[in-house]
Amino acid sequence: MRTKHDTLHRLLSSVLWLLLLSACASVPPKVPWSRQLEPLVIGDPASGGVVDRRGRFREILCAVNADHGADLPDYRPCEETLSEVGIEPPPSGAPVSLAPSKSNYLALMVPGLGYQCIKAWLNRDYSAPHHVATHGYEAELLEVSGLSGSAINARIIRDYVMSLPAEEADRPLILIGHSKGAPDILEALVAYPELAGKVVAMVAFAGAVGGSLLADDTEVPTLNLLTRLPYSECDEGDRGALHSLSPAVRRAWLEEHELPEHIRYYSVVAFPDPARISWALKSSWRRLGELQDARNDSQLVFYDQVIPGSRLLAFTNADHWAMAVPAARQMRLAASTFATQNDFPREVMLESLLRFIEEDLAQPAD
Repeated sequence: MRTKHDTLHRLLSSVLWLLLLSACASVPPKVPWSRQLEPLVIGDPASGGVVDRRGRFREILCAVNADHGADLPDYRPCEETLSEVGIEPPPSGAPVSLAPSKSNYLALMVPGLGYQCIKAWLNRDYSAPHHVATHGYEAELLEVSGLSGSAINARIIRDYVMSLPAEEADRPLILIGHSKGAPDILEALVAYPELAGKVVAMVAFAGAVGGSLLADDTEVPTLNLLTRLPYSECDEGDRGALHSLSPAVRRAWLEEHELPEHIRYYSVVAFPDPARISWALKSSWRRLGELQDARNDSQLVFYDQVIPGSRLLAFTNADHWAMAVPAARQMRLAASTFATQNDFPREVMLESLLRFIEEDLAQPAD
């Protein structure tokens, strides 16, 4: 009889196999790692730049962390959670309210590529939504097709929202997209006005807004190996995930479409120190550096995570997995093998994000 221990080893072997398939001899990155911002433009949203709100977001996150962060998993001091990149605006000096939320927002979180394939191993971890519920916020997972293209997933997002029960149907929505979840949401907002009309805010959370050259560097059959992982619940879908993540596709889409203006857009960018990248992600971090820029989170270069004209909230000192996939919490062996830098205060981050958005939406538009 196969034990859980045996199955875990099969999972690790599968992950390592995928990593070896993508491994290559290391060559110098096209752009070396540094804390510089170029080519990200900070400035007028009308020109495609972003509004830099990192100073205020840091105030909120540090206040949340100081108040109860030490009681939550994966505690990190504020200065180790957020990366100082470029010139960050100073704090506002305004007080931070930690009172329970008085808003009626419903946050829907759309996961990234392959979530269906690995979710059974994460025990469907909802610790962050459960935590924010104790502070008056409501957040739910909106699951999409793990290996399908953004057009398919946009329709799934639309249908999920339109089928919400009556008591939730009129609540203003905050949509949060991790990785490929971000372009899935963006396409949904443009394609379905009936959905966009219900949305007040959208967050790219280490979002693949500009795509990733790793998508062009990966074959569909290689990606489809995820369907063979033990306990995988994903199928091949329409096999369009990699196409949707191609930088040429994403940039063309952004140029050809205007985002709904009534929605406020926010960007949280993963910008880890090289030492904060898990062992399993080192090869993809190096590869993306060779192809484009070493200032990446192992899947996405930092400036490809930013929605044009959005409010930039944070650069986090976390790799792509650490932002949203609690692998090390769920599998102790992972912490000492492949997910070696997976600890990240996701509960504090989600609470701070929702507190910031609640405060920001109460203010007039910039």
